[in-house]
Amino acid sequence: MALRRHFIMRSTAGIILAASIFAFTQTSSTAALKSGYAPVDGLKMYYEIHGTGKPLILLHGGLGSSDMFSQIMPQLSKERQVIAVDLRAHGRTADIDRPLSYETMADDVAALIHYLQIEKADVMGYSVGGEVALRTAIQHPEVVRKLVIVSATFSRDGWYPEIVA
Repeated sequence: MALRRHFIMRSTAGIILAASIFAFTQTSSTAALKSGYAPVDGLKMYYEIHGTGKPLILLHGGLGSSDMFSQIMPQLSKERQVIAVDLRAHGRTADIDRPLSYETMADDVAALIHYLQIEKADVMGYSVGGEVALRTAIQHPEVVRKLVIVSATFSRDGWYPEIVA
């Protein structure tokens, strides 16, 4: 019985040690190379840059933040410069007194791309971020190289009236 207890304690300690080392390497590998606030038409827009290579802008879903990409950031930033953005009125980017719409948030994203002195970027958006990514490509095709839209709507026909309001 004592031998079994000793074995379980040593095994548990080993698992905890391995998990903490894994967590540390995950945390350190997702640390941003650079982060800050870009001055965008009166807005201070939060962004983080991870990795190097061709730029990829990540736009999160509604009521979220750029943190929603933290689990996939190590893989995405292995060969890409990934710029994770907090859209206006989300995460670390405050709201300002101007209409909140896909169109105005697309203008914000394009202004951020210009601020970061990126000629063209691939833009990926999830949900609300997908709508903003699409509007960015439509309104500012000169800054969008490729577009990836994940789980975004294409029509309001199926929305509940309360959501539209």
